[in-house]
Amino acid sequence: MAGTTVNEDNLVYKTLKEAINEVGFNFSLHQVMAHGAGKEKKQAIRAILKAYESGQDEHLVNRIYDHFIEQLTAAYATEDILPQNNAEATFKALKQRNILAVLNTGYDRSTAQSILDKLGWQEGVQIDGLVTASDVSKNRPDPDMIHFAMRRFHILNSSEVAKIGDSTVDIEEGRNAGCGLSIGITTGAHTMEQLKTANPDKIIDDLMELLLLLA
Repeated sequence: MAGTTVNEDNLVYKTLKEAINEVGFNFSLHQVMAHGAGKEKKQAIRAILKAYESGQDEHLVNRIYDHFIEQLTAAYATEDILPQNNAEATFKALKQRNILAVLNTGYDRSTAQSILDKLGWQEGVQIDGLVTASDVSKNRPDPDMIHFAMRRFHILNSSEVAKIGDSTVDIEEGRNAGCGLSIGITTGAHTMEQLKTANPDKIIDDLMELLLLLA
């Protein structure tokens, strides 16, 4: 969602940085995004601490996460959240082609649903489905969210699925699921050079480019 179909100016990672630094660290936004982008948010906290600190304290992880969710809920209630450029036009074009558009996210369901509500997006209208970190036992780069969506819509062959995301773990998730296309997009957390390290099938700069690839 964030960075791919939703434009929130990296609000989630700015908030995550603040929540981590409030307990005594001094991470930059670049460090947080480099190791936390696209991941379920407890997983992201663990990855950031592991990358820069020698030890991990699960109690500390839970403390940071709880504070992060409180801060993010407040931020999403007041800050601007907009559709990513051409997101709604892409959804409409996919629907006209009878291609399902399913969002998946490292957010928990409550947070993800609050974003949909603020944007006015509904399952069955703008999008066909939503899969969140709350719905599966394993998160990116594991393929569980993609497999969850496939089961919901009775898709048996993962080569019929295209995965698109703004982080390296999005691309890894698609490849681990056996998707026909695993695509990076430069509108979010990771740069083109960072995305290339995950060996995507294609990197695009705008969601509408997806239509040409699917054709």
